[in-house]
Amino acid sequence: MVETKLLEAGFQRVDAYRYNSASLRVRIVDERFEGVDREGRDAMVETYIDSLPTNTQADIVNLVLVTPSELDAPSETFRGFMLNTEFDNPSPSML
Repeated sequence: MVETKLLEAGFQRVDAYRYNSASLRVRIVDERFEGVDREGRDAMVETYIDSLPTNTQADIVNLVLVTPSELDAPSETFRGFMLNTEFDNPSPSML
């Protein structure tokens, strides 16, 4: 549902999965994020996240917003690197 809604909004690629019973992880890959800081990227997707059911919104605990080139190259920040790595290779859930 999350993927469908965000793809319909025009984002290039959306990956989402339920990490455990209480959390969703969402990654949006779009070239329009190029040159846009984190706050700007958040603003670009906020309307679409807000249109999701309240329970779904509450379950999104990891929202990764990257450009296609950032998927192929190491992130400039350790935080960005870890978020993307954790998305692709999740650590075991404690739940």
